[in-house]
Amino acid sequence: QAQLVESGGGSVPAGGSLRLSCAAPGYAYRSRCMGWFRQAPGKEREGVAIIDNDGSTSYADSMKGRFTISRDNAKNTLYLQMNSLMPEDTAMYYCAADLLPRGRCVKMVTSFFGYWGQGTQVTVSS
Repeated sequence: QAQLVESGGGSVPAGGSLRLSCAAPGYAYRSRCMGWFRQAPGKEREGVAIIDNDGSTSYADSMKGRFTISRDNAKNTLYLQMNSLMPEDTAMYYCAADLLPRGRCVKMVTSFFGYWGQGTQVTVSS
């Protein structure tokens, strides 16, 4: 199991910003769709955003306009810039890599992603 390592979580007031990072080993990053997912207590893990190897992105509706996913292929690192945070954004955020080196993302569902990080906690207070 590849070890993806997230960082950048924390506690912020509503309206604040955070930038998450995810460092991945090369074999679990190159030519793979990468994504961010989140899971709040008592809820299922849900997709936040995904990005193709060439930088094409897709977002869950509630994150559009507030979150930006990006990647630095020279550093094997994935990012998530989160602005205008709301209390309902409170969750554990996970970085994930596609199970296969498809290059392009198929769908923002957990079953397509075979490599996961341990998560970083984001807490937004009202």
